[in-house]
Amino acid sequence: MEVMKQLRQRAIRDLLEQRIIRTQQELAVALRERGFGTTQATISRDVAELGLIKTTRGGTQAYALPPRLIEAETSGEDRLRKLLHELPIEVHESGLLLVLRTLPGSAHAIAAALDRARWPEVAGSIAGDDTLFVAFSDRGSLQRIRRRLLRPAE
Repeated sequence: MEVMKQLRQRAIRDLLEQRIIRTQQELAVALRERGFGTTQATISRDVAELGLIKTTRGGTQAYALPPRLIEAETSGEDRLRKLLHELPIEVHESGLLLVLRTLPGSAHAIAAALDRARWPEVAGSIAGDDTLFVAFSDRGSLQRIRRRLLRPAE
């Protein structure tokens, strides 16, 4: 179950970078939108373990990552490599899309790392619970990224 905790906490970090979250209830709703069903107790533990702080953002008090976590963040490339090494994935082609299947609750973490890596070949991505779609503008780009995605998993 440790993998799910890591994925959930990674999602929390991503959410705090992307939007203002003022309360644990708002955090719970945002996590549910990303496929993480959590309890109030779980969110309280995650907030404590991550050492989240309250700071002024957009004129209101909101959660933020402590400076030590911001400094410790890895690049999208490193995060993606680590996820692809640790998680089982299946990669299938469909037109100009790559369809990646992985463990339930893991697709969004992979998509977030892929987006953070900012590979120019990737036109965009969308993730569900265990499936991720990655769009490309041409077959050459699709093939290059397919090879890159499968390399860390080998």
